[in-house]
Parts: sequence; C-alpha cells; structure tokens
Amino acid sequence: MDAEYEKARLRVEELRREIEEHDYRYYVFDDPVISDQEYDRLIRELEQYEKRYPEFVSPFSPTQRVGGQPGQGFAAVAHMAPMLSLANAFSKEELDDFDRRVRTALPGEKVEYVVEPKIDGLAVSLRYTDGNFVLGATRGDGEIGEDITNNLRTIKSIPLHLRSYAAVLEVRGEAYMAKETFVRLNNARSEAGEQLLANPRNAAAGSLRQLDPRIAAQRSLNIFVYAIGFSEGITVQSHMQALKFLKEAGFRVNPLIDIFDDIADVVAYCREWQGKRFALPYVIDGLVIKVNSLNQQERLGATMKSPRWAIACKFPPEQAMTRVKKIDVNVGRTGVLTPTAELDTVLLAGTRVTRATLHNEDLISIKDIRVGDTVIVQKAGDVIPEVVEVVKEKRTGQEKIWRMPERCPVCGSQTVRPEGEAAVRCMSMACPAQSREGLIHFASRNAMDIVGLGPAIIDKMFEVNLIGDPSALYNLQYEDLIGIERLGPKSARNLLDAIAKSKENPLARLIFALGIRHVGEKTARILAEHFGALENLMAAQEDEMTAIPEIGPKIAESIRGFFLVEQNRRVIDQLIRAGINTLEKRKEQSGNKPFTGLTFVITGTLSGYTRQEIQELIRERGGNVSSSVSRSTDFLVCGENPGSKYEKAVALGVKVLDEEEFKAMSGL
Repeated sequence: MDAEYEKARLRVEELRREIEEHDYRYYVFDDPVISDQEYDRLIRELEQYEKRYPEFVSPFSPTQRVGGQPGQGFAAVAHMAPMLSLANAFSKEELDDFDRRVRTALPGEKVEYVVEPKIDGLAVSLRYTDGNFVLGATRGDGEIGEDITNNLRTIKSIPLHLRSYAAVLEVRGEAYMAKETFVRLNNARSEAGEQLLANPRNAAAGSLRQLDPRIAAQRSLNIFVYAIGFSEGITVQSHMQALKFLKEAGFRVNPLIDIFDDIADVVAYCREWQGKRFALPYVIDGLVIKVNSLNQQERLGATMKSPRWAIACKFPPEQAMTRVKKIDVNVGRTGVLTPTAELDTVLLAGTRVTRATLHNEDLISIKDIRVGDTVIVQKAGDVIPEVVEVVKEKRTGQEKIWRMPERCPVCGSQTVRPEGEAAVRCMSMACPAQSREGLIHFASRNAMDIVGLGPAIIDKMFEVNLIGDPSALYNLQYEDLIGIERLGPKSARNLLDAIAKSKENPLARLIFALGIRHVGEKTARILAEHFGALENLMAAQEDEMTAIPEIGPKIAESIRGFFLVEQNRRVIDQLIRAGINTLEKRKEQSGNKPFTGLTFVITGTLSGYTRQEIQELIRERGGNVSSSVSRSTDFLVCGENPGSKYEKAVALGVKVLDEEEFKAMSGL
C-alpha cells in the first residue's frame, strides 16, 4: 500500500475523531475548547482530504452532517423541514466560486443575492399554529432538536401571537445576547468567583439550555428571525418577500439587509462590514449570502449538510500584538481577586485597548504569561479584550513570572483559595473593596432588618466617612446623621431606633448578616440552633460542623476560614461590645411544635408583625415557610392587598388564614 495513501487515511480518521469530540463538547455541553477559527481549519483540512481521496468519504463523516445531538433534560422534537448549516467562504475567490456554481446551475437567468448579518448566537426554530407560538427548538442535528419552548418564551421579542399568520408556520431565527448584557453578566460572575463565559454566543446557548426558565429570563436575550422553514397557507416568491411577511407578522427582522445582482458588489459589501461590525450592539461573525428567488433556491437544492443557494462569508477575528507592561489585581465586591494585564496601547476592533482581563492565576499559568511578554490579543466575541497567546520567540530573558499576592492588595488580609475553585478571595468583611456591599447585606430585611438603611443612605454615609464596617453602625449618634442629605430629624431618630432594635435580633439573623460565603438563611438557622452562641460557632472545627447532617465540607471550610481572618474577629468583637445579641434563644421541646410538618406561605401586608417575624414564629413552632403556593402548601397567611398567591391558593383549595386566625392558631 502506498505510504502517502496510508498516511492520508490515518489522518482522516484522526481528524474525524477530533472534530467529533469538539462537536460533542460544543453542541451537547456548550463548552468549546478551541476557537471557531481552529474548528474551521480542521473541517477544511478534512474536506481537502475527502476531495483528494473520494473513497474516504463516509456518511458518518463530520463533513456530511450538520452536527450535534439533543442533550439530556430536554425532549427531542422533529423539525418540519431540515435546519441545514451553511458552507463557509473566507476569501473573495471562494465567493466567486459560489457565484460561478449558482450561475452555472441557472444558465442565463437573472440572479439576486440577499446579504444579511450572520448573528453569533444560537439557531432556533419557532413553530406557530393558527398564529400561536406552540413550540421552540434548537437546531440539534438538523432533523431533531431539543424542545426549549419555555426558555424561548422568556425572550420578549418572540411574539406569542402573530399579527398575520398561516395555519402552520415554522420560522428560523438566531437567539443572541447583546454585548452590553454579556459584559454585565460576566462582571457579575467574576465578582462571584464563577467561571466566565467565553463569548456572547456561548452565553446565549447556555442560557437557553438551562432547565430552569427563570435563569433564561434573567439573561435578557434577544432574537432576529431570518427565514421561513415551513408554512401552510401563505405564498411568497422570494426571500425578501418572506422577510417582509415575517416583519408584518410581528417578528424581529434585522434591518441591515441589502440585495445585489453582482457578486463583486457582494464582495465589496462584505469588506465594508468586516470593519464596521464592531460598532454593532451585538456580535456578528460574518454575512450570509442567499439567492433571493425561492424557485431558484428549490432548483439549486442542497447537499446533505448545506444548501447550494446560500453561503456564509466568515470574518477573521481581529488580533493585534502588544506587550504586557505589568499585571494588576482588582478586588471585587465579593472579595474575588482578578488579575488584569496592563498593555502597551494597541488599536483593536475599533477601540484603543490598554488592559486585558486574565481571569485567574490558573489561566496565567496555563498560557505562561509573564510581565514583559509580547502577546497576541483579541476581543472575546468582539467585546472583552483577552490575551490569546504569548509570542515566546520574542522573549529576551528579562520577563518576570507573576504570582498571585498572598495578601489582599486593598486591606492586607490573608487571601484564600478554596479547594477546587479557581478564584482567590479576600475574606475580610472590613475590606474597603467589599464594605459597601457587605453593609447593604448586613442591613437587609432578611439579615439584621435595619429599616431605613438602604443603599442610598449607605452611599451617603460612605461619602462622609461615617462608616466602614458593620460595627460602625452601632457607634452612630444623632449629630452624625442629621447632616446627611435625605435624612431629616425624624428619619435620623427612626434610623437610630432601628439600629438599636437590631441588637436584639435572633442569632441566626446575625450569622446570616455576616455574609459568610455559602451560608444562607437556612444554614444560619441550623448553625444557631446547633451551637447556641456565636462564640461557640467561632471556636468550632470543621469536623464539628460537618457532623451536622445539613453542613457539608465546603460550607464548613468557608465558615472556618471566615472566622480565622483577624479583621473579621475584630469586627465581631466590636459588635459584641456594642451589645448585639450573640445567643440563640432555646426553643421549647418538640411537644409544643403545633406546626410540625405544615407548610405556610405569606402574602400581603401584615399589621401586627413583620413578614420576618411571622416566618420566625412559624419555624419556632416546627413549620416550614415557602415563597410560592403549590398543592403541597397547607396554609396561606394573608394580609392586606394580597397578590396572585391568594388567587392561586383559592384555585388549589389551600386554607387561607387572616392575621387574627393565624394568631389564634399560633397561640398568640
């Protein structure tokens, strides 16, 4: 057997395995490990081998299918017409070849090309029956997708009922996340020490594949529809007519669509948008060129993978070479330390770039980024500057290896990296970088419930240096508050009264208010009931905490680490000296727990008690408190001006108690 032939056969097998693995990670887990450009390179190499050796072509080759498969957790759904992927063009010559193939198949006919932005998001199918949105799905393998109807319903730009419609209509669209939304989401994830999303496309795909639609609803996704996949009851002759119908029906159609009858004009248009794309509020990774006539589209047909009447002109990522001048560390509001590279100024994607996020110390180590290195930078998803790689050939030996600081650069506290996490944290509740958010949490309703001390007043106190950490609240005097904007004499006295009242709060409230990572309200109650005093909890070892059934190693490690920080102990000592309660009031034994096994929901405004006091009364008597009404709810405690919970309770036959009935039932 010819050695070159055998080498080619082995390389084809290797490429198929590699591409299939990347398809699996991308389509099933939304977790790509290579760039789009590297993936395209692998596909093109395989296509070249199969073109040279036709006997290697197999129905199971990645070049012969769309790719992807439904993931676990979503029902499979068949598309009414296949959702094919597009062939790609990366040069003028490849666009010319596409035009030549089209005109050869349509000799002597006039050909028009519609050119539209290629949104970098998640391709979806929307099905309507008699004008009502009944089903939404991912592309999947092109024939079978995943039913994500509930998640798509959270996108406000998807009409639930059409203004004009066919009996049956299935449209194609691209769901995406705007650049601004993506930056905001990643900033929040960075502050929380969570893994950052790679680009807006991954963010959109991950949002729509959440099993909980409430998560998708929080992500502010959007959509452009771009084609009719299947219809009964309408007649259109061209792609432009189809887009006009979709717009009139109530769909969001991209306004940046043009039509040409010469491929040279298409090429010029693509070149123009290659630079202009950065000004758009969303990411596009190219332009899509389609034959306008639907009759011509039908006659041109499609391969197993892609239509012959359309092609995607893909844009290369804009990259630049620069130098890492130094690496700074920022401390976020939750204490996460984030390294950032300060760069020699470089022009990138239409803006001057001087800094690039490095995410965490693991990324710096993996890419071996050193101070003084020459690096290649690009904008992730055309949004966030990132270091792609180090140009190691340009190293002089003067570059310096960087290490994450062992102490917080803001307050000097010892930093901690919890096992199994990439984030390094400052654990000090007195750290100025975290103190504002910490105080807002400390004073919040479910924590110390200091009425009148909201974010606006806290900001004013910071402006005049009245407070720094929670203990400072208990040293405030009337004279300190009266001069603060938005605080009159009465408001100042009320606030001082609310601060004084908070000293008497149950221990569980104080534990939750401290803001210990992984310690929510329920965990705080468990800890308070078990240890009985804050001092006992502070002295507890991790094994003592994990002996409690509801407390795992991660929570125990976080609690122990928090109390080992000297600044935190100092703040707690000051709180104790101020007279704050650190003891748990022992509850009566189980013989006097009339609500054991019962679930309550609270709605409306209560006159005699705050909602938190009602919740504590229920828990003291052995009951559970839920935030939503369901068939498992036993009682709805109803105050004035109840909301939809009351209507749902009535519909489900849940017993409704007014405030007096609840008091009588509680023995008050």
